[in-house]
Amino acid sequence: MKRLLTAVLATLTATAALAEYPDKPITIVVPFAAGGPTDKVARDLGVALGAALKQTVIIENVGGAGGTLGAGKVAKAAPDGYTLLLHHIGMATSPGLYRKLPFNVETDFEYLGLVNDVPMTLIGRPTLPANNYAELVKWLEANKGKINLANAGLGAASHLCGLLFQQSVKIDMTTVPYKGTGPAMTDLLGGQVDIMCDQTTNTTSQIEGGKVKAYAVTTTAQLKTPALAKLPTLDSQGLKGFNVSIWHGMYAPKGTPAAVVDKVNAALKTALKDADFIKKQEALGAVVVTDGRLAPAEHKKFVAAEIAKWGPAIKAAGQYAD
Repeated sequence: MKRLLTAVLATLTATAALAEYPDKPITIVVPFAAGGPTDKVARDLGVALGAALKQTVIIENVGGAGGTLGAGKVAKAAPDGYTLLLHHIGMATSPGLYRKLPFNVETDFEYLGLVNDVPMTLIGRPTLPANNYAELVKWLEANKGKINLANAGLGAASHLCGLLFQQSVKIDMTTVPYKGTGPAMTDLLGGQVDIMCDQTTNTTSQIEGGKVKAYAVTTTAQLKTPALAKLPTLDSQGLKGFNVSIWHGMYAPKGTPAAVVDKVNAALKTALKDADFIKKQEALGAVVVTDGRLAPAEHKKFVAAEIAKWGPAIKAAGQYAD
């Protein structure tokens, strides 16, 4: 009888705690440095999410090791809903890039829903002779062994996109990694490197200002942003199925109670309808997710498909981060 009473009291206490969630500030871990694109998304989302949950949301930057340090911290955190993770496509590429990853992406997290998609663009130095994608392909064929492909570092969005592009066109290029998009873009503008594939958040202003050659977008549908609306898709230019975007999603430690997961997911859906948040995302060139990937199960299914897509590409290139 005493054991039964203890069990009932424990259940009632847990239920009451869940009903009160959140009764203290929530921390969203960003696995990159402050000031970057993912940090910006997190801080804007934190405002909208906090309003939906009626609680303060704190952003904690835990950078290093391509985002795996921050993700690892959340994987080991208490599964109570007060430590969450906002991560980008690196959540799906880290299993391929790191052969000794200290956590399992598919089993060590609860999935809370996707946040946004950020398209990418294929651009070239301003002095590159090719003026459109067809001419670029001819130039690539004629300059095999002499092409320099810039990226912002191993595991960066630009590195991943460039990796897939090389494999798709079946032309080897000299990969030139930089410590960030800034120096990579500087050398592209200066003509020290030839081409780069990077997020619209980093390239739109350069394209709009006519400072780089713009050849294509990496999504299967053309973009509506005025500066990018005339760019063809790589899919329509012969690279069938080529589709790369940098997405962000939210996660909680494995074992977080279902009631808490449901509450955070509901708040996320509300936050993604916030007019101010949508406006800020559009200004970054990002598209707020409105499809089924907002559901935890569909989010997890999507990440599993991304892992399956990127793993073989990374293995084929033999470019590991460990």
